[in-house]
Amino acid sequence: MSNQLALYCLPCAGASATMYLRWKRLLPSWIEVIPVELPGRGSRLGENPQENYRMLVNILSREIALTAQGSYALFGHSMGALLAYGIAQHLHRLKIRLPDALMVSGCAAPAQQDSQRYQKICTEAALIADLGKQGGTPEEVFNNPELLAMTLDLLRIDYRVCGSFQYTKHDPLPVSIHCFGGRSDTIGANNLNLWQQEGSRMFTLDWFDGGHFFLRQSEEWFIQVVKKRLLESQEGVMCDIFATA
Repeated sequence: MSNQLALYCLPCAGASATMYLRWKRLLPSWIEVIPVELPGRGSRLGENPQENYRMLVNILSREIALTAQGSYALFGHSMGALLAYGIAQHLHRLKIRLPDALMVSGCAAPAQQDSQRYQKICTEAALIADLGKQGGTPEEVFNNPELLAMTLDLLRIDYRVCGSFQYTKHDPLPVSIHCFGGRSDTIGANNLNLWQQEGSRMFTLDWFDGGHFFLRQSEEWFIQVVKKRLLESQEGVMCDIFATA
C-alpha cells in the first residue's frame, strides 16, 4: 500500500499551473496533485509577475516549505523543471525537508542551460516562432489576437526568468532524480543524462514518443511512468529510514 504523497507541479514557460488539473483524475488517489501557480497568472493574476529566477525560486520555496506535510515530490516541465531544481537546492541550503523525488521533464540539465538563448528571443516575431516550433500551443491561440497577446506577455516574462538563470556547481542533492524526454524533442540525450550529476540517489531517464510536449502526446503512458517512479522513490526513502533506524 502506498503512502499519501503530495506532487507539486510547476508549469512550463508561457503557461498556467492549470495545465496539470487533468492529472488530478488521471493519477491514483494516493498522489495529491498540487499545481503550483506562479505570480501574475491564473489564481495569482493580481500579483506582480517575477522576472528573476532566484527571486521566483525563493518565493516558491517559502510557499512549498509552509504547506508540505509528510511525503512530497516536485515535478516540472521545461522551465518548470528548472524551477523545481532551484526549489530543491534552496530547501537543501535551508536544511528543510527535501522531496522524495525531483521529477524533471523536457529540460536540459542545469549545467547545460543556455541562458543567452532566452535573452535573444525578445521580439514578438521570435516569440511566436518559438511557440510554433515547440508545438504545445493550440491553433486557436494563434488565431485569436487577444489570447496570443496574453500568451506572449507570459512567455516574455518567463524567458526573462530562464535568461536570468546562472548555473553554480553544488554537491549532488540527496534525492532521487527522475528525468523524462521526448524522442523528437531537440533536447539531446546528453543534455538529459547530465541531470544525473545533480543528485546522489536513484536516477532514471525515460523516453516518450513526441516532441517537446511529449507529456501530452503520450499522456497515458507518461502518467503510468510517473506513478511508477514515485512508487520507487517512496520505497527508496523507506529503505533509507530503516537503514538508519
